[in-house]
Amino acid sequence: MNTVSPKSFSRRSALSLFGGSVLATAISQAVHGNTAPKILLRSSWQTVNIGDIAHTPGVLSILRQYIPDAQVTLWPSNVENGVKELLLKEFPGLRIAKKGSAELEQAFTECDFLLHGSGASIVAENDLIRWHEETGKPYGIYGITFPLKKSSATAARTEDAMQRSVDVLTKSEFVFFRDSKSLELAKSLGAKSPVMEFGPDGAFACDLRDKEKADAFLTSNDLEPGKFICCIPRLRYTPYWTIKEGRKFDEVKHARNEEMKEHDHAPLREAIIQIVEQTDLKVLVCPEDLTHMELGKEMIMDRLPEEILDRVVWRPDYWLTGEAISVYLQSAGLFGNEMHSPIMCIGHGIPAIVCRFAEQTTKGYMWEDIGLGDWLFDHDSEEDQKRIAATVLELATNPTDAAAKAAKAKAFVEKRQKETMEILQKNLAG
Repeated sequence: MNTVSPKSFSRRSALSLFGGSVLATAISQAVHGNTAPKILLRSSWQTVNIGDIAHTPGVLSILRQYIPDAQVTLWPSNVENGVKELLLKEFPGLRIAKKGSAELEQAFTECDFLLHGSGASIVAENDLIRWHEETGKPYGIYGITFPLKKSSATAARTEDAMQRSVDVLTKSEFVFFRDSKSLELAKSLGAKSPVMEFGPDGAFACDLRDKEKADAFLTSNDLEPGKFICCIPRLRYTPYWTIKEGRKFDEVKHARNEEMKEHDHAPLREAIIQIVEQTDLKVLVCPEDLTHMELGKEMIMDRLPEEILDRVVWRPDYWLTGEAISVYLQSAGLFGNEMHSPIMCIGHGIPAIVCRFAEQTTKGYMWEDIGLGDWLFDHDSEEDQKRIAATVLELATNPTDAAAKAAKAKAFVEKRQKETMEILQKNLAG
């Protein structure tokens, strides 16, 4: 009887088959002697932020690498603004089952396991409960923050709501927390999933590319590969009321943003000034979400000394994740007040500095977990703020050391990705 060797298939062949084709199933049976596992991935929370977009292709990339025979169905909240097409291009066998669709009903019947993707909390907590109650089949949670607050915009959860979340964690086959402070909190509240460990945010593995658009943008702005560093602004609270239809204006959050925006962006401007004055690099002020273009102009471009503006580029348009990554890959590094652009940078070995504040929950502390504590700064600490500009300059002037540091963190993340997938494989086999 003829047998099929896994080595006889190229990586590109695996990529083209990943996600559920009949041929993929046949190959899986030939190689492994069993049927392909069927995974329902609950992810894709919104498309107004390239980091939220990156969660899904990141997890899909990890699954593609370690469980290439898996048939994956995505259960999204939002895949608009070209994201659906982007995902299907990269993962041509991917199935998408929207809420209330016949495809989702079929996925509940056919899928063996539900995997909750990365997010700021157990984003789809109600859906995990529904899956468990309706199917009795297992689920796992991958790369989340577990906050005392459901989100930065709400008050602390009630005791009943918190206990509900703890129960969801406990009933999960595994929970991978993207920062160790979330892991500590879950344990302190009595969560007892069989596996509770640190597990990197799925966005570390996002490998979407749009080099053509990136190259065109860099050329039109006279940005040379390796000769510029990226900077990303952010307010304490994302003003969703300016970009999402029907979202009500929040006076309290707006007031907090206005109170802190100069405080939170002055150190970034100082870092830009030092880079321009002490290196030959340029600086690109770019967005992670739809609110950052206007913010970057107001709080950075319009407040920089006029004499350095010819070395600072402001991107006025939003971009999707593939173009952003393709730009980051050609940069000397990145710094700013956001989290997921730094994640995507480190996932590709590009140095990245994170500046955080309390409103962002504990997710920023993942930088300590992956060995980059020296590149994590807290805007709520006066001492930390004083060191931001000097550290950004150090990154810019010592690229070899910075690249080595980023590479070490990347290797640690990839090791954990492999280990988390081994645990998922055991659950699928069971």
